[in-house]
Order: sequence, then structure tokens, then C-alpha cells
Amino acid sequence: MTAGLRPVTPLGILAARLDAACARLDGLEPGLRAELEGIRDLAVGLEPYLERHTTPESPELAALAGATRAAPWSGALEAEMLSGHVEGRFLQFLLRLTGARRVLELGMFTGYSALAMAQALPEGGEVVACELDPEVAAFAQRCFPPGAAIDVRVGPAADTLGALAAEGQVFDVVFVDADKAGYAGYLDAVLDGGLLAPDGLVAVDNTLMQGQPWAGPDTPNGAAIAAFNDRLTADPRVEQVLVPLRDGITLVRRTTPPPPR
Repeated sequence: MTAGLRPVTPLGILAARLDAACARLDGLEPGLRAELEGIRDLAVGLEPYLERHTTPESPELAALAGATRAAPWSGALEAEMLSGHVEGRFLQFLLRLTGARRVLELGMFTGYSALAMAQALPEGGEVVACELDPEVAAFAQRCFPPGAAIDVRVGPAADTLGALAAEGQVFDVVFVDADKAGYAGYLDAVLDGGLLAPDGLVAVDNTLMQGQPWAGPDTPNGAAIAAFNDRLTADPRVEQVLVPLRDGITLVRRTTPPPPR
């Protein structure tokens, strides 16, 4: 977990809770105390270890992350929504391994993942990044370096998906990180609207949602992700793997022919 930010991943929350519990172990039998503190150390140290042994982010990404953390967010927006260093590198690996040239992102926030993916594309590649909030989109665009291959579309994701399908656009990779209640509809629009290339990949963020789908509490976002995960698991069109990186990323591949456009 990055210093100064509250934990928002299952592992980060587990580590924080264990750390707090170990601070209240006075008087406990020494052997049990040592065992619990060892469990705490195992949890607390993992995310920093991943950060330390992942190739550093670019200076442009570091600057964008710093600007995001320093901004006075309010309401539903918070700096913890930033995808961050390890996840950014993971997305870059996916793009390079798949040879992607065109990427669609649903839910841009301040643009960390959009810029990370744009930096991994070959010459002529492009990220189309969709963001609902015009002020957040403007913040991201101010943070992007000159020449970044990012086409920002502002407005409801469902409307943008319809417009992109009407334009005949096709994407090699789609990264979904928008409102959680909309995930199922967005995936259907991508798979059935001809937006995904035949061998394309969909990556869906926050599919562990702070551990809420299996451990609670039952919040609207947690319930939406639990329902989406169940629906995806039963979907005969695709195969998927849920990767326990940060707050969970599910990789989805179509296994049935797409409908004709």
C-alpha cells in the first residue's frame, strides 16, 4: 500500500487489520503472540515487496500519480482509485505480450492506466479512454505528456460504446474499470457489438472489490461485483481467470464466434 493512502485491496485491508490487532496483544501467551505477529508481517510486507521488485514506473507516470495524490478529491472520487505502479506494469505486459495496437479503456479517472498502456503500444497504436466526469477527464489530459496516443471520450460509457460501434472501431484489448453496476452491460456491448477483435482480450478491474464478494460488508459495489463474477463464470461465450493482483483483475477471452456486424 502506498504511504498516506487507506488500504483498498483485500491484502492491504487484511494487513492493516492484522497490524491493528497485533497492537492489542499485550498479555497474550508469548508463543501465540509471536505466531500472530509473524502472520501480520507476512501480510504487511507483500505489497511493498511487489512494488520493490517490479520495474519502476516511468517519470511521466510517477508525476501523474503524484498529482493525483496531491489533488483535493471529494465525494465519490479519491486518490485510492489510482491503478498504480504494479497494475500499470501488468497492463503493459499484457499489451506487449498480445501485440495489441488499439486499446479501449472504460473508466479513466486521472489517466494512470491509460498512459501506462499508451506507453506500451507500438508506433501508430492508440488508447481510446472513456471517462464520465468532464473535470476528471480534463485533469487527466493536463497530466498527459505531449504526444500521448490517448483519445479521451467524455460521457456515459454506454453511450460511448454505442458511438464506437457505430464508427466501426475494433480493439485488441479492452480494460474495464468504470462503475461496477455497469460491468455486465459493458461486457455485453463489447462482446456483442463487434468492438473486440477476434483474438482480443478483456481485462476487468476490481473483481475482488476489497474482499467484499466473499467476506462482506455488503455494499452496493461489493454486491455488483459479486453478481458480475457469478454471471461471468456462467457465461458460455467466454473463458476467464481471476488474477489476485491489487483489487483483482479478471482476464476474459471469447471462446465462441462473435455475432456478425
